Amino acid sequence: MLMPHPAVLRTLVDEYEATKASGSAEDDTRAQDLAYTLCVSTGTREVDRALEVARGWLAAATTADDTTTRRSTDDGPRVYA
Repeated sequence: MLMPHPAVLRTLVDEYEATKASGSAEDDTRAQDLAYTLCVSTGTREVDRALEVARGWLAAATTADDTTTRRSTDDGPRVYA
C-alpha cells in the first residue's frame, strides 16, 4: 500500500480537525471531502479509524526523523572513496 507523505497527511488531519471544530454548514461539505480523502489515504472506511491510523503513521514518521537526525549528527563527517 502506498503511504502519503507525512506533511500531506499532517495537513489533511489538521484541516479536518479545524473544519470540524468550526461547526459551520459550509465547512461540513469540506469536512466530508477531507474525511473521504483521509479514509482513502489510510486504507480505512471510517474517519475515526482513518484519524487513528494517520496519527500512528505521523508518530512513527516523527520518531524515524528524530532517529535519522540524531544518527546523522552523531556519526561525524562521512568520507566516500
